Amino acid sequence: MKEKLLLIGGGGHCRSVIDVIEQENRFEIAGIIDKKELMGQEVLGYKIIGCDEDLEVLRAQYAYAFISVGQIKTPKIRMALFEQLKNLDYELPSIISPLAHVSKHAKVGEGSIVMHHALINANANVGKNCIINSKALIEHDAIIEDYCHISTGAIVNGGACVKEGTFYGSNVTCKEYSEIQGFIKAGSVAK
Repeated sequence: MKEKLLLIGGGGHCRSVIDVIEQENRFEIAGIIDKKELMGQEVLGYKIIGCDEDLEVLRAQYAYAFISVGQIKTPKIRMALFEQLKNLDYELPSIISPLAHVSKHAKVGEGSIVMHHALINANANVGKNCIINSKALIEHDAIIEDYCHISTGAIVNGGACVKEGTFYGSNVTCKEYSEIQGFIKAGSVAK
């Protein structure tokens, strides 16, 4: 029997997360937590069953939660939710698409997701509560610190370090052993 998992956030990123969770087939989605006014609505067939204020009561029924709010301009919402869930003693699993490749010599932190066709190479380290989006490449020895979003098709070359809370846009590429921080616009070259 699969463990039940609450998803926190019911927007566009949630739809992608649902697809990865269904493909991974490790958890059963128990429902989605979102705004109170959205209660009863569905996201890809899963009901919105509560709002943030319900998380404490729901902890008695569910041990696992996953943050399915996306991150573009700032990681603050994801960071606050992560702390709230940890304070309520939820377990935040890492979710890895079976269509991705994560080296057995790499690490992926709690609450992080590795989306379809992403590749994380040997000795790379992905922190907690990160999004490694579809077709992203994290090369050998790269470090992705906590609360980062590595967007679709982005490349983090060998030994590079993406600092905490960074948004690394679609198709961004950096040089080997570089340090990247902040909001890196899609299609640019990170120095």
